[in-house]
Amino acid sequence: MTEQNRASGIDAIFEARRREAKAPSAVWATFDRHGVDHVGASGTVEGTPPGPQTAYRIASCTKSFTATALLALRDAGAIDLDAPVTEWVPAFGEVRLPTADSPVPTLRMLATMSAGFPTDDPWGDRQESLSDDGLDDLLRRGLRFDSVPGTAFAYSNLGYALLGRVVTVASGRPYREVVESDLLAPLGLTSTGFTTEVPAPGGLAVGHRRVDDGWEPLPFSGPGAFSPIGGLFSTTTDLARWARWLASAFDPEGAGDLDGILSRASRREMQQLQRFVPGRGSRPAGYGLGLFVEHDPDVGAIVSHSGGYPGFSAHMRWHPATGRGAVGFENATYAQVAAPITVALDGLLSESADARTTTTPWPETLAARHAVEGLVLHGGDVDELLSENVELDIPLDRRRRAWAEAIDEIGGLDDEGAGRGGTGDSAATVPVDESTAPSHLVWRRAGRRGLLRFEIRLTPEAPPRVQTITVRAEPAR
Repeated sequence: MTEQNRASGIDAIFEARRREAKAPSAVWATFDRHGVDHVGASGTVEGTPPGPQTAYRIASCTKSFTATALLALRDAGAIDLDAPVTEWVPAFGEVRLPTADSPVPTLRMLATMSAGFPTDDPWGDRQESLSDDGLDDLLRRGLRFDSVPGTAFAYSNLGYALLGRVVTVASGRPYREVVESDLLAPLGLTSTGFTTEVPAPGGLAVGHRRVDDGWEPLPFSGPGAFSPIGGLFSTTTDLARWARWLASAFDPEGAGDLDGILSRASRREMQQLQRFVPGRGSRPAGYGLGLFVEHDPDVGAIVSHSGGYPGFSAHMRWHPATGRGAVGFENATYAQVAAPITVALDGLLSESADARTTTTPWPETLAARHAVEGLVLHGGDVDELLSENVELDIPLDRRRRAWAEAIDEIGGLDDEGAGRGGTGDSAATVPVDESTAPSHLVWRRAGRRGLLRFEIRLTPEAPPRVQTITVRAEPAR
């Protein structure tokens, strides 16, 4: 698929949404490790077409900024993620926990959405302007819990408001100042900020909600104690740059990387599944640190976050292995722009050979392949090849008898089969080698009536040795 066709694919997805009047306007962009490679827009903002420099509310995409600020403090030794939140938010000490043996929620529980609070999107989205004193009063009045802290996932805005307070107290600076000076400025996110005065060259989109006769504009909420949950405005240009920076932690060449903000190791930590999320579609998924992580059987991990605020919908999504991603905004209440962005990225990845999950075996694994074949087929030397557990698990003489039976079952090996697993019309091509980890390898040899399947796993020693050998017949059908 050409770049032009890829671009037309995402544009067509959003054109369908425009016809369905999903929102007054929309903007979107795709990117790779080198930068934004396509932008698009539909509708109007104050009578003018929006573009990549038009700012929209990104709502809960802000949580990734909060998590980054938190981890930077952790890396600097200022906080411990496994410390109770009461160390930084004393007012939480007046909260009655759900059971006598409940732990006080830790910073890690808050960051991974497992502090036990109820899911609170409609309520939390209206709390942004709450003052710091108001947050303390809220805690002193008491909280309710859906689960014992640390035992289950529940998406909680309150938890990230508390983390914003932790950032303030631990850094000695207001949360918004930390994000602006330590994250936005170094990364050049000049059109991202917490107020409607954000300096976006393309102007600021106003949020709307649907009413019977069209769209009703909505007022903006101002910054406050809940800004860490979703207070940022940004452009597709800036949010794509942010996503690329997070994804660059997986780039072996470090393309797009920037030192001095948050280490590559900590950025990778953010993008690991920390808490399983049940019932989230067909892909196993969970929450990392300020980000969702899904595992696709074909392409591996997909990292994302959505944002929904009164009047706005945002989504950012990327494939860490390749750095390919997409972002999109719409200015309508809970318009679920995640849906078209997900479809668009799936389409981009399905056409990319580089996106397929692949593993490169260790050189020692490849060398062991030939040594194991020699052992199985010719009774080769086992010195330095096998770890001691191999003989202890199943003695070699029993293994050799089983290997011989497997070879007989496929009529012996077809050394002249040129990669064919049989004869005549029933012949089958030998499948390509498979590897789920550098220490693992599966391969096959052609026989006269089928295939001989080998599988090995190596030890974690240096140098590694073979710890498992599985050989079985796969008769032709």
